[in-house]
Amino acid sequence: MNSSQSPPATRRFVLVLIIVVLATSLVTVTVGYVSVLQRLNDVQNEVSALRATNNQQYQVIPTNISLSQLYENVRDSVVMISGFMAYSTSSGRQVVQVQGSGFVYNFTARMVIITNFHVIDGATNISVSFRNGNAYAANVLGSDVYYDLAVLSVDASASEFKPLQVVSSSTLKVGDPVIVVGNPFGLTGSMTTGIVSQLGRTITESTTRGFPIANVIQISALINPGNSGGPLLNDKGQVVGVTTAIAANSQGVGFAIPSNAILREIASLVNTGAYTQHQWLGIAGTDMTYEIANKMNLNITYGVLIMQIASGGPAEEAGLKAGTQQVLIGRSIVTIGGDVIIAINGTRIVNGDHLSTYLEENTLPNQTINMTIVRNSAAMNVPVALGTRPPPS
Repeated sequence: MNSSQSPPATRRFVLVLIIVVLATSLVTVTVGYVSVLQRLNDVQNEVSALRATNNQQYQVIPTNISLSQLYENVRDSVVMISGFMAYSTSSGRQVVQVQGSGFVYNFTARMVIITNFHVIDGATNISVSFRNGNAYAANVLGSDVYYDLAVLSVDASASEFKPLQVVSSSTLKVGDPVIVVGNPFGLTGSMTTGIVSQLGRTITESTTRGFPIANVIQISALINPGNSGGPLLNDKGQVVGVTTAIAANSQGVGFAIPSNAILREIASLVNTGAYTQHQWLGIAGTDMTYEIANKMNLNITYGVLIMQIASGGPAEEAGLKAGTQQVLIGRSIVTIGGDVIIAINGTRIVNGDHLSTYLEENTLPNQTINMTIVRNSAAMNVPVALGTRPPPS
């Protein structure tokens, strides 16, 4: 959440993002529980069932409608989320109101509110206000710190809920138009438009303990403090993401959690209060570059160079090697000499974004993957049994 009244609240919306597109950025990769093939089939079946159920609950929005008509169709589905947050200062304990956005979703005939985890993190007396001004107390049903998602329940009459349809973000392409509706700076029902600037970005937030949020959507639509948790819509008014963050000191660089994460996690969040199927690889690395390759006398200029390995983690158990020598490349210190990850299960890994996205979208805890690495100029395949990301502290 955020408030313009205090630095601690502001930090919750203007998140310090690490975009792992830079060669010097660390990539902390996490990976995967259960009989994996069966679980993947189960997840796919659950998603198909959810889509079939939900598609019966929503008004079909015609294609090629104007932006003004699209706004009319979705405005009553977007809510304002408010709460109070206490923090200590030299003057004593201070309490400020914090605000964010959310939207109504029909989960198997149960109306819930979807938002970002950071919108409700640490907040008390949480309430949800609908566009007509009616406000109700809200309870947190479930949350996922690692994907910045939260689901709320609200005890309101059925007439208040106007659910939006959530569709797969896999259909998005760079250049597709997108729409953001939310409550920037408490200005309810604001709408901005833009395009998908890029897909498959990797970011971290202050709440993720350094672990990446993978496969994030980069957008050009303007977002501001207060937009967090609101829907990212396609030109049909369907949800393709959850607006989550802006890059500090940027103009027109925003990010949204992909809707695939909602479809993947919603049942677990509502029914168990958490999502525990994030994988863990246990490395910290950086993108390979031409300069790093020269320092290592390699002819491979793509992939992820392993600089550190977590003690007792999956990568160490598999025998992967971390870097041993620190060198100055540009203005950054890079630890070279470690293995370079260039493929997983035959899929080329270009950089840290690709690695994080592949693992999040295609693997689960306890799954064994076939990792192709370059060690001492020679390519080799290494089986790696993925672990489960440690629970947030």
